[in-house]
Amino acid sequence: MILAIDMGNTNIVIGCVDEEKVLFEERLATDLSKTELEYVVIFKTVLELYGIEKEKVTGAIISSVVPQLVNIIKSAVYKLIKVEPMVVGPGVKTGLNILMDEPRRVGSDLIVDAVAAINNYGTPLIVIDMGTATTMSVIDRKGNYIGGVIMPGIKVSVDSLVSRTAQLQRISLDAPDKVIGKNTINCMKSGVIYGNASCIDGMIDRLAEEMGEGLSDIKVVATGGLARVILPQCRHNIIQDDELLLKGLKIIYDKNCDK
Repeated sequence: MILAIDMGNTNIVIGCVDEEKVLFEERLATDLSKTELEYVVIFKTVLELYGIEKEKVTGAIISSVVPQLVNIIKSAVYKLIKVEPMVVGPGVKTGLNILMDEPRRVGSDLIVDAVAAINNYGTPLIVIDMGTATTMSVIDRKGNYIGGVIMPGIKVSVDSLVSRTAQLQRISLDAPDKVIGKNTINCMKSGVIYGNASCIDGMIDRLAEEMGEGLSDIKVVATGGLARVILPQCRHNIIQDDELLLKGLKIIYDKNCDK
């Protein structure tokens, strides 16, 4: 069993994965102010919550888009399970051919998502990750990572809207009954929920056209904390896989476990 950790700008996703399945997945707030020891206590608490003995965790892997936290989390994991964690980055085999102008600058979370999606769903693919940013990664029929899209995430958009207007307040992220809002709150909810769903649908159409593929041939897979909010309002057939990141980390760990 391995401990898999993905550090995002908003959340840290943590889970344990064995040879058969993801045993659990939890999200913690990304906090740059926390110390190594504080993260040790948090990770230990999560393992205990799921009845997992730390002695049974034989390996660990980390992906991160928050460089400032990598060494802190690495040290915390080592203190907890006495295993040096693998970090997704240069020198780690992923099996993914990245056809980008600067392959080394592609986010490790995007690479991990793509590896898992190819392994689980086949190609061609569009992989959507809805977090602080909403990203869309495109994998062609040959399994090459050929590019993608980065958009402001839902909460980033809402926070910007509220902070820059005098009379708009914070809203809960649930879909109103109708697209045409009858009050300010429902107008905002409609714009956020249905607007983002329409954006996702429209971008899928454009990406498929540029890929030269029919929509029926492309698997579209979505993950991330906000996917469950938006996907029910999308008109395209999109597979929701909340465990995609952890599955990808396990695949990459296995490819490099000889190290």
